[in-house]
Amino acid sequence: MSALFHYAFHVTSLDETRLFYTQVLGCIEGRSTETWIDFDFYGHQLSLHLGTPSPTTNTGRVGEHLVPMPHFGLILPLDEWQKVAKRLTEANVAFDLAPSVRFEGMPGEQWTMFFKDPSGNAIELKGFKDLAQVYEK
Repeated sequence: MSALFHYAFHVTSLDETRLFYTQVLGCIEGRSTETWIDFDFYGHQLSLHLGTPSPTTNTGRVGEHLVPMPHFGLILPLDEWQKVAKRLTEANVAFDLAPSVRFEGMPGEQWTMFFKDPSGNAIELKGFKDLAQVYEK
């Protein structure tokens, strides 16, 4: 079964949001009004509404790192992840966790990066050589 994921959350500025999600992340803008914007986030729907974003704290322990919680993100094929990492780096995005590999040589080996959108919403992007390894034990 194939399904699309939908996630709706608050942002503080539609103009900053529009620029970040289209120009930096490469999303395609969908419908919008004066209070929200929909984006195609690699085939999934994000609905970003004006409001007060949820607080984020670095309390998620993954290996040696404390990562922002809550966060959302994508799992991408490694070559696509590398392209996005380059685009984010060139856009001078501040990383909470810079692009790096974790669990190297182990099941679930993955490349990861954490950053925030202009409203402070935490995003993680993971890259896998083989997407079949995502749930490997």
